[in-house]
Amino acid sequence: MTTRNDIEIFQGDAGQGLVKAWTRGVAFDDKAKQQVRRAASMPFIYKWVAVMPDVHAGLGATVGSVIPTKGAIIPAAVGVDIGCGMMAVRTSLKASDLPDDLHGVRTAIEAAVPHGRTNDGRPGDKGAFDTLPEPHAAAWTTLLPAFDAICEKHPKLKRGSTEQHLGTLGTGNHFIEVCLDAEQHVWVMLHSGSRGVGNRIGSYFIEKAKYEMERWFVHLPEKDLAYLPEGSTHFDDYRVAVGWAQEFAATNRELMMEAVLGALRGLVAKGELPPFEARLEAVNCHHNYIAKEKHYGERVWVTRKGAVRAGPGELGIIPGSMGARSYIVRGKGNEESFHSCSHGAGRVMSRTEAKRRFTLEDHARATEGVECRKDADVIDETPAAYKPIDAVMEAQKDLVEIVYELKQVVCVKG
Repeated sequence: MTTRNDIEIFQGDAGQGLVKAWTRGVAFDDKAKQQVRRAASMPFIYKWVAVMPDVHAGLGATVGSVIPTKGAIIPAAVGVDIGCGMMAVRTSLKASDLPDDLHGVRTAIEAAVPHGRTNDGRPGDKGAFDTLPEPHAAAWTTLLPAFDAICEKHPKLKRGSTEQHLGTLGTGNHFIEVCLDAEQHVWVMLHSGSRGVGNRIGSYFIEKAKYEMERWFVHLPEKDLAYLPEGSTHFDDYRVAVGWAQEFAATNRELMMEAVLGALRGLVAKGELPPFEARLEAVNCHHNYIAKEKHYGERVWVTRKGAVRAGPGELGIIPGSMGARSYIVRGKGNEESFHSCSHGAGRVMSRTEAKRRFTLEDHARATEGVECRKDADVIDETPAAYKPIDAVMEAQKDLVEIVYELKQVVCVKG
């Protein structure tokens, strides 16, 4: 391994391939390093694999990795939360406009956006709509024809909730927050993706890729690195399905944002907030997706799994944990990172380990001053389960510049 002032550089498995990692001063555990080395050793990797400072082990490929390829795509390197990403909107509200007790703000948001999961996702699931609101139904009408075309070729993808999840939050690390910037402007920020349908698409094509590897007797360093060769039927079908899931995810965030802003306007009607404007500045970006991009003079596929595009002047969002700061950033267009930056702080331990290690008292102290859930079901999301966001931002200071620093005062978790 060699180290520059900004990054670590090392070889992939068996000396094949190259890795460039923006991980100085942050945890980069051995399991994640092994996954990165294996990915870098694949013969169709273009240049090198870029590793972001929020890196941690994932399915097949590390979360926090940028994998450029020529001639193939690894479905597990995209993952199953296809199109997952962030959206943030600045309002004209100031901190002084918010009520002293923010519990009413949180419950209004929780009432406006289905979140969580019950009944194992079957009918009656609290995290899905029974009947779509009019804006959601209109959005689904736009999305439906392309989805039907995908399902005509792959009928299994139609099984399960799809339109019922449009405009819903989900579970895990997905959230909705009310935040303040340094000048005390109020922002609304949220994190979600393509929900159940994205999971089905991702899982389905991961298995298709594994089957193709077995059928053609392709030896892999790790089975989850199964790939789809460009030009094959499954490659083209996967690319179309992923593109559709990314559109679903972006629409999902837009609908949730409108619902949250509607909930806040409901508080205006009750006299609990003054009238306000929204969308004075807005960002909506993916961090689990594929895109065809030009790098070093060539058009290549770029897979970002837990990474945000940070081209010259492009805005992105890097959230911290539910008790830490988050950042609106502007990309510096660093070519070595393939115009990318981290998608958050990154976990330092599993959800199981977090639940074992931390108490409700620990969580309450870590989220002091934030109106949020403080029960046992969110212990796995407690701030100490994540890397320090300050260290993450320091490690990627040549990738992005900070435009706004946000601190949440309300956090809604699924």
